[in-house]
Amino acid sequence: MPVSLIGSYNQPSLQLSNYMTYNLRIADIPASERPRERLVSLGVKSLTTAELLAILLSTGQGKGKLSAIGLGQHILQQLSQHRRDPLDVLREVNPQELMKIPGIGLAKAATIVAAVELGKRTFQFRPNQRALIDSPVAAAAALSHDLMWQHQERFAVLMLDVKNCLIGTQVITIGTATETLVHPREIFRETIRQSATKLIVAHNHPSGNLEPSQADLELTEQLLQGGSYLDIPLLDHLILGNGNHQSLRQITDLWTRYPQGD
Repeated sequence: MPVSLIGSYNQPSLQLSNYMTYNLRIADIPASERPRERLVSLGVKSLTTAELLAILLSTGQGKGKLSAIGLGQHILQQLSQHRRDPLDVLREVNPQELMKIPGIGLAKAATIVAAVELGKRTFQFRPNQRALIDSPVAAAAALSHDLMWQHQERFAVLMLDVKNCLIGTQVITIGTATETLVHPREIFRETIRQSATKLIVAHNHPSGNLEPSQADLELTEQLLQGGSYLDIPLLDHLILGNGNHQSLRQITDLWTRYPQGD
């Protein structure tokens, strides 16, 4: 029975010594367990972070030293110093910092930083004006450029026409790392100025925790009441952070208590 060579950064393989896991060349790993082949056969989500890095690195440190997978694991260990999540550090790392790690030259460092930036731009893609916003996923995509990876809390509004097509987006306020202050009148003032007939509001949580606070719920309740009064339905309130989003319409009963007629 073949021995699995695939471990993860947080839970290394128990079937091989660390030396073998870190030093075995990818060419010596059974084809079905190599990162590229597993990506194709099982899907990219089946790969560990170290394996994803190994694909970018292509090669390790050289004969008798860390393999590409081992070097990927070593990079994550270096980035996790000071008790920070390595992916959080990787999101903002620069080539010079990566090149301090033995085995990482300009080519490898540039490849990693370029891949991280490409991922950011994919998440931050802004749909064209008049794009149809018919789901929380579409709304989050429209707002991610302004909210997703920010280090301060921001509150934004997404303005729609009667057919739920995008008119525009606007950041209303920028707060601190933990809170932002916004008044309903500022939100509806911008919505009316843009001649929008519906709106979706959103803010980010830099911590990545998508659970709404009591203040989030209270503000949403005020906006639902204001939307009913002004006949400008509030379709949703989203919380964004670290590549994910949460729809308050889907997890609360506020829209049942304050129907918007949408």
